[in-house]
Amino acid sequence: MSLKIKIFYEINENIHIAFTSLVANKMRALLTMLGIIIGVAAVITMVGLGAGAQKAVESRLEALGSNLLYIRPGSSRHGRIHFGAGSRQTLKNEDVKALNRYCSSATYIIPEYDSRAQVEYGSENWNCEIVGTVPQYEQARNFAVQEGRYFNDEEVTNNDRVAVIGTEIRQNLFSEASPVGKVIKIKQQNFVVIGLLEQKGQVSWRNMDDQILVPISTAQNRLFGVDYLSGITIQVTSDELIDEAFIQVEKILRRQHRLRREQDNDFNIRNQSDLISTYQETNKTFGFLLASIAGVSLLVGGIGIMNIMLVSVTERTREIGVRKAIGARRKDIMLQFLIESLTISLIGGIVGILLGMVLSYLLATLAQWNTMISFYSILLSFGFASAVGLFFGIWPARKASLLNPIIALRYE
Repeated sequence: MSLKIKIFYEINENIHIAFTSLVANKMRALLTMLGIIIGVAAVITMVGLGAGAQKAVESRLEALGSNLLYIRPGSSRHGRIHFGAGSRQTLKNEDVKALNRYCSSATYIIPEYDSRAQVEYGSENWNCEIVGTVPQYEQARNFAVQEGRYFNDEEVTNNDRVAVIGTEIRQNLFSEASPVGKVIKIKQQNFVVIGLLEQKGQVSWRNMDDQILVPISTAQNRLFGVDYLSGITIQVTSDELIDEAFIQVEKILRRQHRLRREQDNDFNIRNQSDLISTYQETNKTFGFLLASIAGVSLLVGGIGIMNIMLVSVTERTREIGVRKAIGARRKDIMLQFLIESLTISLIGGIVGILLGMVLSYLLATLAQWNTMISFYSILLSFGFASAVGLFFGIWPARKASLLNPIIALRYE
């Protein structure tokens, strides 16, 4: 008999012995596997939730517009944004005029002022975000209307009290009725609803459907009495010009704000890819955290396997003595119990994978959560389950292999 055939025969025999032992103690084997099943299912579900959330955030950020630069007040040092007492008022309408005049790589330059306010219609009221902006917001930020229209340049010039509302506002104030043409009150002032925005959904902590767009002049002069901006959004002509536009914008704003060479910017500029990268890193860290927490279940399951295997060694001491007496070597006994431990963890891993896929599907269909099962998460959880079975099976297997056959045969 060749060496390969002999090894195959020994492994096959040990697998048969392992399955025979598991079948003889079905309930104990099932309870032992439970920790592995729960751990693997939790890893797959948690990693799937993290990956799904990341994909959803990326899609929604891309849906908000492309080739964008976001300018916000406040200095940026060492990667952190610092808002001083007066730094929130560093962006002015004059900055927008300067950018329109000198920034050649920009398609649209969108001033924005946003603040929260109480909105009323009849007996209904709702607190939401009011965004003052210009008509080009529709193209730059990809916020189309599904009903009605946007306000125009004339309405901006005249400080007209017109509003374009999000779907969340419609739901809370008008239920399913059409809001176009209705009069709402914002801070006790009458506004005519002229448009309803298409649904965008949640982006990170911000609900893009829970906002009302009004002319920037109306927001500044009629509603909030301010002469500064919350931010400026710039749509660059193409991806290739993003870096050039970044440099242009920085130079223009530094000149506008009369900053000396040694002074830090009193504004910060970020592009779309920076935001996506930030969300990716955040979600990746969050995903690893969730997977680590779920991995604790696998460790607990591994301890359960070691406990049961030690009990099994004690129960089968006489059997081990008989096998050693008829010629079984230490490595044969060790291999027998290692295979038994691995069998428990691998069966638990397979069942856990199936359970994790089912849980992910239920969360996606019933709870409407974004989930995405990847081959990586399945491989990770299955590999970890195998490693757990191997690691926690070594000590009981070694203990069994070191038993003295004479003492083992006497064991009652």
